[in-house]
Amino acid sequence: MLDTLREDIASVIERDPSAHSAADVIFWHTGMHAVWAYRRAHWLWEHGAHTLASLVSRHTRKRYGVEIHPAAQIGRRFMIDHGMGIVIGETSIIGDDCLIYQGVTLGMTGKHGGKRHPTLGNNVMVGAGTIVLGDIYVGDNVKVAAGSVVVHDVPADTTAAGNPAHVVRENRCPMLRLVELPGKPTDVDENIRWSCAL
Repeated sequence: MLDTLREDIASVIERDPSAHSAADVIFWHTGMHAVWAYRRAHWLWEHGAHTLASLVSRHTRKRYGVEIHPAAQIGRRFMIDHGMGIVIGETSIIGDDCLIYQGVTLGMTGKHGGKRHPTLGNNVMVGAGTIVLGDIYVGDNVKVAAGSVVVHDVPADTTAAGNPAHVVRENRCPMLRLVELPGKPTDVDENIRWSCAL
């Protein structure tokens, strides 16, 4: 448990420029407080104390404005930045190193049984005000632009935006190409001349 707390604190310091120290995160970072409250509720849920887990979850919603169902599965180093208005449904699955901003909903469509909420891969960033609905998969290393509505799968290593969201950019490096730089070729290190062709 202490290792998880240390990882969470380090991930906030790395990604949030307003967090200057571990003390800042521990005392003032409400998004992290909501994540830690979820982790307590999830532990209770996993150990059969569903009523107590639901009470912890309800208290978290009132205190921080973040509603995460205790049955949701969330990976390591998960960060909520400016957490007001977050909703994460019961069958949601979130991978490691994910970041979501205020007003994000991981919700369901009309389906009322089984897996009905989204799955986010690893290292996914979901922008403010985004709605992700249904049993869909958002791949690893995806960025979802603020205000998007995602209702279909999003392939890995892409950026999605719009309503409904669609891929607007591929973030992978499919091939390398030689970049021409000013000056004589002997003036520039050969390694510097190679870059991603996007």
